[in-house]
Amino acid sequence: MGSTQPLGAILLFLRLRADQRPAKAMISRRFADWGKPVEGLSMRKALLPAIFVALVALFLLPVPSSAQIAVGISVHVGPPVLPVYTQPPCPEEGYIWTPGYWAWRDEGYFWVPGVWVAPPRVGLLWTPGYWGFVGGAYAWHAGYWGPHVGFYGGINYGFGYGGVGFVGGHWGGDHFVYNTAVVNVNTTVVHNVYVDKTVINNTTVVNNHYAFNGEGGVAARPTANEMSYEHERHIQPTANQLSHEQTARADRNQLASVNHGRPATASMDKVDGRRYNQQARIAQGVHSGQLAPGETAHLEHQQQNINQQVRADRQANGGKLTTAEKKQVNHEQNNASRQIYKDKHNDKTAPK
Repeated sequence: MGSTQPLGAILLFLRLRADQRPAKAMISRRFADWGKPVEGLSMRKALLPAIFVALVALFLLPVPSSAQIAVGISVHVGPPVLPVYTQPPCPEEGYIWTPGYWAWRDEGYFWVPGVWVAPPRVGLLWTPGYWGFVGGAYAWHAGYWGPHVGFYGGINYGFGYGGVGFVGGHWGGDHFVYNTAVVNVNTTVVHNVYVDKTVINNTTVVNNHYAFNGEGGVAARPTANEMSYEHERHIQPTANQLSHEQTARADRNQLASVNHGRPATASMDKVDGRRYNQQARIAQGVHSGQLAPGETAHLEHQQQNINQQVRADRQANGGKLTTAEKKQVNHEQNNASRQIYKDKHNDKTAPK
């Protein structure tokens, strides 16, 4: 953000035509280690010459060899405030929480649910992405894996990401140890836990739910440590994380223009974690009044039975599900999904 960030953090904005879209979008790609492409958004073939020229210009700048170029998305409409949601319990040892965020597609902002994911390797931590307002535009700074948690705009994403660093746990050798004072952990599955409530007081952040850094949002600048972390080796989001975002992108219900800033699926226990997704759909139905009390009770009971079955099967098979058991659970969740949709779209509603 401005002159306070290392020279290596350069945003290259490639302006597209408005094409009658809600906002002028600038689509780009992220590059690491001076020119080695990292998976990101697909580029239009028509923009390739412009990208080549811009990158050649960047190569001429005197930037340290260890620096990375962050090339993101920029739009002229700010993201909605962060929604309030419940964090699902950590489903597996070693998984790390990645908070939800507003991403951009042609039709506007869409919500990518917070989710527990496996890091690329032991010892790595997640630095969330964030929107930064500068020069009249909102620019996306992509998240990454690294040995330390870097600057993420001072955004209070919650669940250990209070604006600076991460206090939800740490690596203890080859095991991740979770601070259950700030993160939700299934202790029947995850046993490496501790409780440290002091970090809550030491990292107090005004709970304003701003989703961007800059004028009108969070006024934060990187600390000296965060600036030094910019020069560490960073690793792109995993394939699971990319798939997770693409799934959210394809779901119109995740669009802010559709859900009015209150996404039905705000968080998930894991990528493609259907059990928690079903619970989120039920909760949204209750909140919107689409589900009557009797329907809610029936759907909750249905999910409880599936969860009990999964727990029993795992206990009987050393913590894992067999192929046949996975198929059976998927079949039951398909039935539950159809029932949730049916109940939310019938004539019954909750009393007002």
